[in-house]
Amino acid sequence: EKKARLVESYGLTGYDADVLVTEQAAADFYEAVAKGRDGKAAANWVINELFGRLNKQDTSIADSPVSSDQLGAIVDLIGEGVISGKIAKDLFEIVWSEGGDPRQLVEERGMKQVTDTGAIESAIDEIIAANADKAEQVREKPNMIGWFVGQVMKSTGGKANPQAVNEILRAKLGVE
Repeated sequence: EKKARLVESYGLTGYDADVLVTEQAAADFYEAVAKGRDGKAAANWVINELFGRLNKQDTSIADSPVSSDQLGAIVDLIGEGVISGKIAKDLFEIVWSEGGDPRQLVEERGMKQVTDTGAIESAIDEIIAANADKAEQVREKPNMIGWFVGQVMKSTGGKANPQAVNEILRAKLGVE
């Protein structure tokens, strides 16, 4: 019945709910993270990142160095667009090994993703200018836009908002 409740209350798949109900402590941890948040996003982080790391280190959920509050804060930061999924994985590593408040760490270490379109546009303009040949080819092969997204992400240290990068690139390169 707990599995059915997780599926019903949080919109989880049967598989995710099964994984979470194997141990009472795991289900409790998940529910603490998911409370008032996107249940699927919370499940992904608990199952993939946290359980993955706990298994690798042969650690039980009771001894997790990352608390449900800390993991919940990471899920919030992604949902608010403050950090990207990639930055969140780096943040998870820091919280795992050093502890601390995820929000404070993001501030102190300058981990916020760049959502300032002006900054993103100037990075895009530089990359298009330096790769005019590829910019021409994108019109015939729109899937090449991924290469440009990668270059922009590289030039911004992975901090540019990937959605904004995609939208601005498509507009500048005339790709539908």
